[in-house]
Amino acid sequence: MPHGEAKKRGRQPGNPPALGKKLKNHLVNVQQRLTKEGPLPVKRAIGLLKQLKRAKFDETVEVHMSLGVDMTQNDQMVRGSVPLPHGIGKSVRVIVFCQGDNIAKAKDAGADYAGSDELISKIQQEGWLDFDVALTTQDMMGKVSRLGKILGPRGLMPTPKAGTVIPANGDVTAAVREFKAGKVEFRADKGGNVHAGVGKMSFDEEKLAANVTAFIDQVKAVKPSGVKGNYVKSITLSATMSPGIPVSL
Repeated sequence: MPHGEAKKRGRQPGNPPALGKKLKNHLVNVQQRLTKEGPLPVKRAIGLLKQLKRAKFDETVEVHMSLGVDMTQNDQMVRGSVPLPHGIGKSVRVIVFCQGDNIAKAKDAGADYAGSDELISKIQQEGWLDFDVALTTQDMMGKVSRLGKILGPRGLMPTPKAGTVIPANGDVTAAVREFKAGKVEFRADKGGNVHAGVGKMSFDEEKLAANVTAFIDQVKAVKPSGVKGNYVKSITLSATMSPGIPVSL
C-alpha cells in the first residue's frame, strides 16, 4: 500500500467487530442486574444463567474459581479430577497406554484407543493427538514419560494427581468408565485460577447444580497445606456466550 493511502475499511486483525445497539443495551442491562444481585447461591446463579441465554446452540456451562495460591511455590500446586454426577454432555475420547490383558479391559470399558508402543510411536512420529483424555497404567509410565514434551503443554500428560495414572492394583475398567462418563480434570493456571466445563445449558437446574457443587467441593478438598489466608477468593459461573455470574462462597 503506497505511503499515505487510506487503510482499507473493515475489520482489522485483532479488533473485534463493533457491537450493535441492541446487544450493547442488553449487556449494560445484564451488568446492572448482576451488580444489583451480587453473589448468588449456586441454584439461583444457574437459574439466572438460563434466563440470560441468547445463543441458539447448546452452550457449555463453566465454573471459574480464583484461588489464593502462590503458583511459584511447588507445594501450592492445585490439580486433580472429579467425576461429575451427570457427566459433561459430550462424548469424551479416551486413550489408555497399557499392555497385556489390560488392552482388552480398556476397550471393553469404552476406551477409544488402547495399546502401548504403537500408540506412543504414532504420537511421537505423526503428532497424532485425536483424544481428549490420556490414561496410563503404572507399568507404562516409563515409556509414556517420553511424551511429556508433546502431551504436557496440551494438558494431556497422565499424572497421579489428576487420577490419570492407574496404580498397579488399580481397576482399568473403572478408570476408563469414569472418564468416559464425565470425569473432569482441573489444574490451576499461572494466575492461580481453575476453570472447567461442568455440563450443558440444556441440563435441568438440579443436574447442573449437582455438577457445579461436586466440582467446587473437590477443588476445596485438595487445598494445599501451605496456603495461608483465603483459599477460594471467588467463584464465577458462566456459559460459552454469557457474562460471568458471581457465586456466593
